[in-house]
Amino acid sequence: MLQRSRAACRLVVKGWAARGCNQLQSDAVCSALSTAEASAELIGSHFPLVFRRLSIAAQPLGHVSGRPAPVQGTPWGTLAAVGAAAAAAGGVAWLNAGATSPLQNMPAGEEGAHLVNWSGTHEVHPRRLYQPETLEELQAIVAGHHQRGEKLRPVGSALSPNGLGFADGGEGDMVSCSLMDKVVEVDRVSGRVHVQAGARIAEVVEQLRPHGLTLQNIASIREQAMGGFLQVGAHGTGATVPPMDEQVVAFTLVTPGRGTLHLSKDDPDPELFHLTRVGLGACGVVAEVTLQCIPAHDLLEHTYVTDLKSLKENHAKTLQNNRHARYMWIPHTDAVVVVTLNPHKDGERMPRQKGPSYTEPEKTAAFQKLFLDGKSEVSPQEVAQMTFSELRDALLSRGALDRDWVRRINEAEADFWRRNSGYRCGPSDSLLGFDCGGQQWVLETAFPAGTLQKPSGADLQYMEQLLGDIEAMGIGAPAPIEQRWCSRSASAMSPAAALDPDAITSWVGIIMYLPEADEEGRASITAKFKEYVAMAEAGVAARFGAVPHWAKAEIPAHPAELRELRARLAQRYPTVRFAAARRQLDPKGILSNTLVDTLLPVAT
Repeated sequence: MLQRSRAACRLVVKGWAARGCNQLQSDAVCSALSTAEASAELIGSHFPLVFRRLSIAAQPLGHVSGRPAPVQGTPWGTLAAVGAAAAAAGGVAWLNAGATSPLQNMPAGEEGAHLVNWSGTHEVHPRRLYQPETLEELQAIVAGHHQRGEKLRPVGSALSPNGLGFADGGEGDMVSCSLMDKVVEVDRVSGRVHVQAGARIAEVVEQLRPHGLTLQNIASIREQAMGGFLQVGAHGTGATVPPMDEQVVAFTLVTPGRGTLHLSKDDPDPELFHLTRVGLGACGVVAEVTLQCIPAHDLLEHTYVTDLKSLKENHAKTLQNNRHARYMWIPHTDAVVVVTLNPHKDGERMPRQKGPSYTEPEKTAAFQKLFLDGKSEVSPQEVAQMTFSELRDALLSRGALDRDWVRRINEAEADFWRRNSGYRCGPSDSLLGFDCGGQQWVLETAFPAGTLQKPSGADLQYMEQLLGDIEAMGIGAPAPIEQRWCSRSASAMSPAAALDPDAITSWVGIIMYLPEADEEGRASITAKFKEYVAMAEAGVAARFGAVPHWAKAEIPAHPAELRELRARLAQRYPTVRFAAARRQLDPKGILSNTLVDTLLPVAT
């Protein structure tokens, strides 16, 4: 029997034969899919592919022994020189020692796939969807498409709000490493974990737990596939903590033009490692990743509500004195929610709770009152059992574009956080994640904020101007506008890249929630959100040199806006070097899509 984590079977595709699964249930999407026969019979499925954030505990995978020693990464200068002739001829310089042509291992792709990202904002019908189960199959897929010059876009878990991993509609194939999802090896001595690219963050964390290890930081949600998580430059929060890509010490990249590269930060010339570690899937398909872990630990979380004046007075200390910190700004109010998290040792006493304690229904009292003041067929008892995010979504569905109504909802949210203030303690991986709400449009931007020792204050200036612009434009901005920080990344294409090792980056995300069943409402909110984004891009983003999170960047509607965004990207990133790497590693341009090519043109 081949044992798989349930995440391996999360891809449910209309007309796709779900390989390796002995049961299929559309409702649970994959919660019952846990084991597979090595020679399992193909099972036809008839459900649209919808990626959902699922809280599913990983199954123990154990360890796989006998992993071949990694091939030392080839210095970039040597790589470019050695492979030039092969690139010109459209050939593939396979670096695997003793490898034969990988085309003999190429599996058949499945037709009729319909992929929708979690927020339902982007969808695609690729010609074929490939889901390799081994490195050899992945190599064959990439090599075959390179040989034929056919498009092949890598996709992770499709959580990216902008559909970054999607092929252009109907014009190309896609490859998912969701069935390459093993935790291959945990090395307690070095504190490193070696995983396949399809392994989900939540499952990796669970596999590390028995070894007393964990990841240094995680993002708000944990359902990302490791390969996609790495390639988009995902981040958590903490001005002393780097983004996720800095935890990666080595990875295997299957490229069209140079075959399989084993890249490491310890390479004699690690330039290519740093250039492609955040590579947007445009340089190669990540197959395996090695991460540096830290000892597992508990965190003490402190949540409280303050105002702008007090926030300014304590801001530098908040960043400097806490391992993790984030702000949640509540537009149209004077409230800012502050969440700090710091290591907490066993036996340490919990700080005493200040003020009254509230039950969960009491915490949402303001939401409930607002909900019941309007027409509703839901009883007060049922409303009292709704969660904070459920109540917010339900209230927004009554008038998401009505500024005064949104203000009242935000005031109720501020009241919720005041009642929810206090302390709690738990494992770091459980507290660093949080509820992001329902389907949504989001734009998150990153910009320099000085150093840890000397914060520039740009982060608070950014927020003051943004909130002022929101009021001036009459936009009903739902809460929260989330602000986070990270220390610098050495990955050249990371939004947190910086030369100064003490540099810090601030991240700010604006949001509008989408009703799941109201197409007319979704269209209206989408149009308004585009106005919101245009205002932010022309205002604060331009003033502070902010660049979008790669998983949340969209192509601007107007040529002038596109030129301005490209100029900011060129100022922040080594776009010329990145374009050169793409030409060398993917000479036929099979891996990119319109989004990548528009924002980062390859042509010189």
